[in-house]
Amino acid sequence: MSMFDLAFARQQGGRFILRIEDTDRARFQEDSEQQIYDTLSWLGLNWDEGPDKGGPCAPYRQSERLDTYRPYAERLLAEGHAYLCWCSGERLAQMREKQQKLKQPTGYDRLCHGKTREERAELPGFSETPVVRMFIPEDAPLVFTDLVRGEVSAPRPDDQVIVKADGFPTYHLAVVVDDHEMGITHVVRGEEWISSTPKHVLLYQWLGLPVPAFAHMPLLRDEKKAKISKRKSPWARLTWFKEQGYLPEALVNFLALLGYPPIIEEDGTEREVFTFEEFSAGFDWGKVNKVGPVFNLEKLNWLNGHYLRQLEPGEVATRLLPYLQTAGVLSDQPSLPELGRLKAVAELVQTRIVILTDAMPLIAPFYTPDAELPIADDARGQLKDDAGGVLDAALAALEPIDGAITDTLDVQPDWNHERIEQALRAALVEGLGIKPKFAFGPLRTAVSGQRISPPLFESMEILGKASTLARLTRLRDELVTAAG
Repeated sequence: MSMFDLAFARQQGGRFILRIEDTDRARFQEDSEQQIYDTLSWLGLNWDEGPDKGGPCAPYRQSERLDTYRPYAERLLAEGHAYLCWCSGERLAQMREKQQKLKQPTGYDRLCHGKTREERAELPGFSETPVVRMFIPEDAPLVFTDLVRGEVSAPRPDDQVIVKADGFPTYHLAVVVDDHEMGITHVVRGEEWISSTPKHVLLYQWLGLPVPAFAHMPLLRDEKKAKISKRKSPWARLTWFKEQGYLPEALVNFLALLGYPPIIEEDGTEREVFTFEEFSAGFDWGKVNKVGPVFNLEKLNWLNGHYLRQLEPGEVATRLLPYLQTAGVLSDQPSLPELGRLKAVAELVQTRIVILTDAMPLIAPFYTPDAELPIADDARGQLKDDAGGVLDAALAALEPIDGAITDTLDVQPDWNHERIEQALRAALVEGLGIKPKFAFGPLRTAVSGQRISPPLFESMEILGKASTLARLTRLRDELVTAAG
């Protein structure tokens, strides 16, 4: 919703306001507001006004605007559009239960309407603290124009509570008042709010306020075409994507495609990869998908891989750094040589990963002490009987190469991947007559500890001669010991 809101606001030169709707105190969570700031900022969906930025419409938390709502509620009461209801929670529960048993429409039965407090107190199910309810007329407007769906019919609402017993307004009154006070022209929300729109239109009309345009977006569905549930789908949380290592620009592109068609080029071809700026520039409510799109993680993975491959290696390293720190591969204060090595390794793994966390097992060996490198069982299990001899031959071939780092920037050191590959192919493939797959398998296991790793010769170059020979020697010695 925020993304489509912002795309339209930017296209029209409007304002994108972040308002915290926290009037439901029973469901209030202390960290929710910060999570909204963090996830929207991570996605690059930046607001113009909000609780953290201020602005002409402050305050932006509904819980801090109670004095704003009170006069509107009092006016509705005075003009007969609303009334006080003293029914207790127990009485309302019994009423609903009876309606369901009799297969009647559920809704408030208006027991309190037209009664004074004293009159109502004489009847059962009385609560000392009243709520304020709307008095829905028989001719309530049930049809409205929607920017996405055209003419929409909604069911007749019941007498909705607009001010709760704790003095807080419900969503219905608060958004109508705030949208007017903050100059909101377009209300973009999920399709589950279609049934509430007649209540809001009535409130606008009763209060003599201009009715904004409504756009009800389709709800995302899971692979079984059911409404996405946070209990069943971990990716129903925006924070999950960040934790997994998706790029925000890929996720924004993906979310746009879920609710909007690809960009059509001048030659008629479709383009699925586009920036938020391109999405905003051509935005049209008439093109928004009316049917709830199915969340396709494979498409997101494809997009994320595409965006990853477009980044400069230095940028890939920057994006990888916090994940490596969280995983304990790098400290919170890595040294300059460690960061330099990361840039070199990032270039190796960039084309081999789909999400940033895929890189953790590929990068970890470059920061593990040689003697502590774990050898994975599947890597060790694929070693042939001649692995020890292959490692001996590799050590002999690599030993003559000078491992010193040159002082001159434009002079390539002897220990480079081309020289390493040349020496190893000559010794193992040509010298021992072993196919490359089997010749380099033991070396890959020794250097990375894994069956699948970044390119072998480039890895040896980054590790340096001392580490490479130490790892080859260690595995060779282990194999000799095991054989003995």
